[in-house]
Amino acid sequence: AGALAGRSTAEMVRAAQRGDLGALVVGGVDPFDIVAASDGAAADAALTPDDVLAALERSFVVSLEVRESAVTERADVVLPVAPHAEKAGTFLNWEGRERPFEAALDTAAMSDYRVLDMLAAEMGVDLGTRTVAAVRDRLAATAAPGATAASTAPSVAATTVAEPEAGQVLLATWHHLLDMGRMQDGEPFLAGTAPKTLAKVSPGTAETFGLVDGDAVEVSTAVGTLVVPLAVVPDMVDHVVWLPTNSAGAPVRSVLGVDSGAVVGLRKAEQDLTTGRDAGDREPNDEDGVA
Repeated sequence: AGALAGRSTAEMVRAAQRGDLGALVVGGVDPFDIVAASDGAAADAALTPDDVLAALERSFVVSLEVRESAVTERADVVLPVAPHAEKAGTFLNWEGRERPFEAALDTAAMSDYRVLDMLAAEMGVDLGTRTVAAVRDRLAATAAPGATAASTAPSVAATTVAEPEAGQVLLATWHHLLDMGRMQDGEPFLAGTAPKTLAKVSPGTAETFGLVDGDAVEVSTAVGTLVVPLAVVPDMVDHVVWLPTNSAGAPVRSVLGVDSGAVVGLRKAEQDLTTGRDAGDREPNDEDGVA
């Protein structure tokens, strides 16, 4: 049989919302990570976390997970799968390079690929993913969507860069290696070594917005607002604010509902993060009747 073109994430979510897809199999996905994904239509086709949750509510959901999550709360069936230490697999890094890993612990836990293979077999479909070796062979033999010769540079359509207006900047964001990721559940000491949550701007941007290093700033969209301490960073590009994607106090996707490249509002926060008082309030003293 020839290869069948599948749906994108956005297309699957939209189809489930409409009722065109009656069931979803979800493996280790946080709904709040699925934002700003477009189905290639208009800008208002971008997904929000609410869209994803609505799709889960309307569909029959099979969740492959290792712990409770927003998906398991809505799932009709939860199938436990092996955590990373108990299975072999392959990570794909930011450059698209494969990084295979082997099981560190030998247990009876079943891996995701085996569960998917068994589900497909019950529906009369042979995925050919019964073993990790079979999965890797299939991946090696299957070209990535749209791939041509290895020496041919990919052709990517240019997108329009958003132009921030007064009081706005462009958002840059990526994950810290240690943040609020679910793999740190039950590891408070490891989680405690995570970098401090800071918003970062250039000296030029700080001057434009009347900000100084250490200020509390509000980064906002029509969906929500984050209040975080500010660091002014030399050599950073102007008209940009950087935030860690999912660090303590700054869950960008779930609160702001946007991702990197979006236009966001920026201003000095009305409340000081360290004292809880309004930013303009002076320190209390004996003349105020405070001992």
